[in-house]
Amino acid sequence: MSQPPVLSVTGLVSLLKETVEDNFVRVIVEGEISNLARPASGHLYFSLKDDRAQIRGVMFKPATRLMKFSPENGMRTICKGMVTIYQQRGELQVVVDAIEPVGTGSLQLAFEQLKEKLKSEGLFDEERKRPIPASPRKVGIVTSATGAAIHDMLQVLKRRGVGVEVCLWPTKVQGEQAAGEIAAAISGLNRHSDVDLLIVGRGGGSIEDLWAFNEEVVARAIADSAIPVVSAVGHEIDFTIADFVADLRAATPTAAAEMICRNRVELETHVDRLSMQLGERLEARLGLMRERFDGLRRRLVSPRHQIEMRGQLLAEFSTRLQGSMAHFLERRSTAVGSLALRLDTLSPLKTLERGYAIAMRGDGKVVYDSADLDLGDTLQLRFSRGGAMVKIEEKM
Repeated sequence: MSQPPVLSVTGLVSLLKETVEDNFVRVIVEGEISNLARPASGHLYFSLKDDRAQIRGVMFKPATRLMKFSPENGMRTICKGMVTIYQQRGELQVVVDAIEPVGTGSLQLAFEQLKEKLKSEGLFDEERKRPIPASPRKVGIVTSATGAAIHDMLQVLKRRGVGVEVCLWPTKVQGEQAAGEIAAAISGLNRHSDVDLLIVGRGGGSIEDLWAFNEEVVARAIADSAIPVVSAVGHEIDFTIADFVADLRAATPTAAAEMICRNRVELETHVDRLSMQLGERLEARLGLMRERFDGLRRRLVSPRHQIEMRGQLLAEFSTRLQGSMAHFLERRSTAVGSLALRLDTLSPLKTLERGYAIAMRGDGKVVYDSADLDLGDTLQLRFSRGGAMVKIEEKM
């Protein structure tokens, strides 16, 4: 029996690689992702495992760009690709070109992942929503130029006759290039136009048809828009990421156009009502002013009569004032005379006139008691008229 040829390691691994690739051109493997790594190269490296075995997997950058969701450790998936041997390590691996989550579709999972991500960043918060103008003069529309959506919106605006100017920025609304074109249109209208409001949308379709409005690039373009954005994607039951980020969601493109017309009509009605109220208030004010003017005119009909009446009143007041002053002075004169009489009655001079005298020492002090005198003291006597000096020779 002949001996098998001696192979180099490279030769053996190359042979095995060729055999594996020839027999496993295309495989579909179900397993749980683990040891997931995302290096700067953009490739994905991971392991696929079940309860009894595992195999290495790799997904190169071009394939990762086509994924709608983000794989995570512990996620059960179905991977499609080819089996090969990584020659440098002689390691069996699956080169994956498509991954689908088990149980949940990849699009639905991608929707939920992006929704949670943007929500955590605050892009859905009501506080950051821009107010929708009540009566926009110019509306920018981002949609297909040939779709039913733009036709329906223009029909509504024309029928309602609100005179809104429309600026259409045509884009693809489905397919791989649609999301980029929609985002570019939103940014372009912000840079190069004077529109007051943006409507971004399309008609109904499957989740795949509407997927461009679930892409992150569209959501961020809406969030970054300085112009208020109304999303109008699909039918009433359809919800996209764009609906959550937009400042207002309209159930359909037609509903978005109806909203613009309704707001404008409501504003015009409100203005008419205010004009009527203003007219009524002005009329009432003018009536009041007329009444005041008539009153003033009546008071100024005979100014000479008014002056004569005021002069007569002034003369009466003058006469009454003079009488009051005379009466006042008379009463005060009587009171002063009475006080003078009382003062005169109490005067010491009156007492002296009745024959009394006042005895005073040489220092001018009045003597009230003879006990205060000594024999030989000299006193001054004051009479009603004049006085005399006396010397005490005897005390009684």
